[in-house]
Amino acid sequence: MQVYTDVFRICGNKLLRSHKILAIFILLCVIIVLLLVIIVQLYQCDCNSTNIAEVLSSESLVKQRNHVLCLIIPFRDRFDELLVFLTHMKVFLDKQNVKHHVYVVNQVDSYRFNRGSLINVGFLYISTHSPQCDFIAMHDVDLIPLNPQLNYSYPGDSIMHIAAPHLHPKYHYKTFIGGILMMKNTHFKLVNGLSNKYWGWGLEDDELYVRIKEARIRIERPPENLGTGITDTFKHIHDKTRRRRDMTKCFNQKEVTRKRDRETGLHDVQYERISSYVMSVNGSNAVILNVGLKCNRTVTPWCLCRPVGVKPVPPVPRVGEPNT
Repeated sequence: MQVYTDVFRICGNKLLRSHKILAIFILLCVIIVLLLVIIVQLYQCDCNSTNIAEVLSSESLVKQRNHVLCLIIPFRDRFDELLVFLTHMKVFLDKQNVKHHVYVVNQVDSYRFNRGSLINVGFLYISTHSPQCDFIAMHDVDLIPLNPQLNYSYPGDSIMHIAAPHLHPKYHYKTFIGGILMMKNTHFKLVNGLSNKYWGWGLEDDELYVRIKEARIRIERPPENLGTGITDTFKHIHDKTRRRRDMTKCFNQKEVTRKRDRETGLHDVQYERISSYVMSVNGSNAVILNVGLKCNRTVTPWCLCRPVGVKPVPPVPRVGEPNT
């Protein structure tokens, strides 16, 4: 009897071991099949990678649709440049799906050109007439972007300096933020816009740089690897012989304009709106604001550094319907 028991035990152990081997074999087969399925799907994923990129791009487009850009163009006696600018910018921004409106703030008084005050006036105007705009671009009319990688989309919590020192055709110093500068409206209000003391050409953007730094707002710029540089990122259509810059310094202008202005800005810009109308050029519309700035000659006597008898600059030639 003991012999039979031993025989059954031995046979049972062998059978149990054979079942274990079979189970292990089946498990290995399942693992191999799963690995093959994963490999095939990964291979197919490479073929569909463009679809994923398209989905990401469409999501970005949806986010951009929630924002509207207002371009503010400080302007005087640059009609030829304006025609080129308006035609080009519509095509350029439409390709980036950037909803935008253009406002040309034209200085028609007899004072020297004041870029900072004109931008302040433009911002006040769009605040009431284009409340849908939630970010602005302070844009020189003679600086035309050529590289399609220059991004005009909503800058978020940063300020975007598109005409960066490593790309601008003329100005390359580290703290330069002129030419084309974008920021959301809340940031413009936070720094109180630009100083109103800068009559004549230059330095108002350097003072704005100090305002931005004091407000601790980050300034971003396009990457270094755009594929273009200072000669081909922008087209600079400034004619030195026809458009001589007013760099005259008189009274104590040099001393005052080298300091941070804590007195003037968006909140106290003084001006009179003469007229406004819509101008259309090759399907591109712009609102033209003819404004007369006001100067306190006790505070900034350098608003007139030339004979008082100079005739006022005429408004932009009128094209389009009145927009009062």
